[in-house]
Amino acid sequence: MKASQYFSMSLFLLILLISCPWLISANPHLNNFLGCLDSFYSNDISKVIYTQNNASYSSVLNATIQNLRFSTPTTPKPLVIVTPLQTSHIQATIRCSRTNGLNLRIRSGGHDFEGLSYVSQVPFVVLDLTNFRSVKIDVKNKVAWVQSGAILGEFYSEIAKRSRTLAFPAGICHTVGVGGYLSGGGYGLLLRKYGLAVDNVIDAVFIDVNGRILKRKSMGEDLFWAIRGGGGGSFGVVLSWKVKLVSVPSTVTVFTIRKTLEENATNLVHQWQSVGHKLPGDIFSAVTMRKVNRNGKPTILVAFSSFFLGETNALITLMKARFPELGLKKEHCTEMSWIESILYFGQIQNKSIDVLLDRSYKSPLNAPWFKTKLDYVKNPIPKAGFEKIWSKLYEEDAETAAMAFIAYGGKMAEIPESATPFPHRDGNLYHIAYTVGWDGEENTKSQRYMNWIRKFYSFMTPFVSKSPRGAYVNYRDDDIGTNNKKGETSYAKASVWGRKYFKNNFDKLIYIKTKVDPHNFFKHEQSIPVSV
Repeated sequence: MKASQYFSMSLFLLILLISCPWLISANPHLNNFLGCLDSFYSNDISKVIYTQNNASYSSVLNATIQNLRFSTPTTPKPLVIVTPLQTSHIQATIRCSRTNGLNLRIRSGGHDFEGLSYVSQVPFVVLDLTNFRSVKIDVKNKVAWVQSGAILGEFYSEIAKRSRTLAFPAGICHTVGVGGYLSGGGYGLLLRKYGLAVDNVIDAVFIDVNGRILKRKSMGEDLFWAIRGGGGGSFGVVLSWKVKLVSVPSTVTVFTIRKTLEENATNLVHQWQSVGHKLPGDIFSAVTMRKVNRNGKPTILVAFSSFFLGETNALITLMKARFPELGLKKEHCTEMSWIESILYFGQIQNKSIDVLLDRSYKSPLNAPWFKTKLDYVKNPIPKAGFEKIWSKLYEEDAETAAMAFIAYGGKMAEIPESATPFPHRDGNLYHIAYTVGWDGEENTKSQRYMNWIRKFYSFMTPFVSKSPRGAYVNYRDDDIGTNNKKGETSYAKASVWGRKYFKNNFDKLIYIKTKVDPHNFFKHEQSIPVSV
């Protein structure tokens, strides 16, 4: 290193430590970490590094935090946020974090349900991939390269600019980051036609613990398998993904029919359980349930929603044959493009398509503070079971609660459990997502809401999958078990939560983790452990 570079680094550290001396006591390795980065970045350091004395630190940290449960005065904050502009910045961050004993958290969109991409209980650095967001669409070959820091809305917008008949089978919340989403599986409106998002990934660019840049051929099929559904933050940093784009008609149809208990909702939702998963793959089918007040009296509102790859007349004919009791009519249906259906199901249909590019937009799908859980259902819930469920939703602390049933079957039943780490395929009728949310004015009741959803989850035990009770890694839930605060654990303890997420694929994930990251550098409270 040249003398001028030593002077630049020393001056940077001197200014930092004079203005923020507590950093030394917070972590004795921090100054060495910053010096390490400065030796790589040289004059670029101010562009990519935010310490807690930086005026932009809070705005950068909070920009993509989607759940304010993890943005409180007592929430642990990163010592440093790095927002890399080029691949070498990521390699340097990995190296400097590893050599200086700092935990590294990787954030693409900030939607981790337990905040694990930007919160740690030990001194840590956040690697924020917001600047890695390019999208390249190849219409002719129906493929795309999309970087991990892009949000789904940015990806969708680029597809829609180039074709009305191409799409990607991912979710409806447009601010979700591509990197974390694909790392856990990813379901959406097209799951019954084309499977999960990861079922359509064909290559990736990946940086391992040693800083090597790998693609599918050089990383090998085992690691390529693991990063497509094994959960983010366990194996390394995925920079970008090559995916297959899928064909959709220029016109799709959507509908939502709402029924209360007084309008036969119980019988309809009970019957839906035997219909939804058997519908053709061209139909996405969902049912949501929540308590409402009608005419001054509480009741349960059940909404039946569908997305269909075709026009209204064909959908009505199909539903009359398969589910005539629902009473679908032409006036219930709306024809639109695929990209418009994302706005419809994201509950932003009154916005222009440009809203998909707004990374800071707060989705109406989630309250500012929330807790979410997920289950899989293999056998229909009996009518008596629904009556008990309604009684739970009538409880005072369930005033902000909602449930959503998403039908499986179709393509999901055709893909083997071992095809990717995501194992919840054939045999599942649908999954249930439970959510309870609240705003700032209700924050004094937050523990009551948290207690309610935990009790309700326990209550649902007889109705859902067993041995293990399935869970979805993209719906992270630390109630089902965690590693210790350092991200370390025994095989027995990790298996408690690991088999819920991955079933028999968990052992293969441990084998791959041990092979590619033997010293367990990439770790968090639910990261894949190494074998010992």
